[in-house]
Amino acid sequence: MSKDYKELTDYRMFTSKAEIHKAINALIGIIKGVEFDGEVSDDELTEITNWCSLHRHLKSKSPFKEIIPSLDDALEDNHLTQEEIEDILWLCNKVVNGDDFEDFYNLVTSSIQQLEGILHGMLADNELSEKEILQLSDWMGENEMLKGTYPFDEIDSLLVDVLKDGVISDDEKHKLTAFSGNFIDTRISYNINEPEIKALQEKYSINGICAANPEISFADKTFCFTGTSNKATRNEIAKIIEGKGGLFNNNVTKKTQFLIVGGDGNPCWAFACYGRKVEKAIKLRKEGQQVVIVHESDFWDETY
Repeated sequence: MSKDYKELTDYRMFTSKAEIHKAINALIGIIKGVEFDGEVSDDELTEITNWCSLHRHLKSKSPFKEIIPSLDDALEDNHLTQEEIEDILWLCNKVVNGDDFEDFYNLVTSSIQQLEGILHGMLADNELSEKEILQLSDWMGENEMLKGTYPFDEIDSLLVDVLKDGVISDDEKHKLTAFSGNFIDTRISYNINEPEIKALQEKYSINGICAANPEISFADKTFCFTGTSNKATRNEIAKIIEGKGGLFNNNVTKKTQFLIVGGDGNPCWAFACYGRKVEKAIKLRKEGQQVVIVHESDFWDETY
């Protein structure tokens, strides 16, 4: 197997523990993602093999000197058993949960890196199955400590929307594929079809979604509002927030902790119609700011 990686030199820079942990978290996620549907296809095996190829130049360094030979042995027969998967994940988890773990990534950051790896693994064969989507939903439920962190809320809310009627259509699978593609570095993928994902992203224009069932607190928290409400004016909303001990600002800033999105005539997940405030909130979330984007229906649930 060979592929021309013009950016391969970008991956010859793993010298710090932080970079090592990120690479191992990605591997953990990829392996979990490819096994979500209960079987590992040839394309998915190739994706794991590709991870080894990209990091083989580090085979003499710990922890790659332990992990890569283990992967090589497991992949020799072009098959991964459940026991082999568990052995590899055990070895990887020993790395990211080691004594120096907190020096480089906290649990939230590590888990988000694994989530992005899971999305990578799920798309390694360029299609999402219903079983994979349900398994992803289960993983999200088991990791609710990630609420308020980008892109957990966005993915969680889209999953809620997809699963609410008990039927997962091809259209909904395509939406999830388009959105998941935002968090996959296709430079380190052997199989993922980047043009196909970009075409889906143009079709669905998925830029982000409101948090599902967010936890809203008011005391000393700064709120902003965007869009239109059919229940109250912006000034009335500001007075409600201030009456509960919160602060209101007409602009999204680094101090903003909650952005309320008006629901009058707008689908809650399609941010394209909301303008620059949502775009700024998403940008801040990508930079690590804890901005929770709330649909106004959830806001009213907390105030009545």
